[in-house]
Amino acid sequence: MNRQELVEAMAAKAGISKAAADAAVKAFIDVVGDELQNGGKVQLVGFGTFETSARAARTGRNPQTGAATKIAACTAPKFKAGKALKDQVNSSKKSKK
Repeated sequence: MNRQELVEAMAAKAGISKAAADAAVKAFIDVVGDELQNGGKVQLVGFGTFETSARAARTGRNPQTGAATKIAACTAPKFKAGKALKDQVNSSKKSKK
């Protein structure tokens, strides 16, 4: 599902216009991004947690040439699914088989 399909599905499910659903998706992305940029985390009980993780600098390898290359330290966004989301995904998998 891409962004446009998400907007259409949200509009249909919530009974709102596509423009309102698009604004809601954009606002959600902006708020989560801003919070993570400021070092915080966003926890949606039952859905999951968006947070950041510090990655140390390390040496990697170019798979084509085998040459060593330096990978800079960075802060990476992470998402950890909540129990309710995991249960929903697993229950729908079992019922489709």
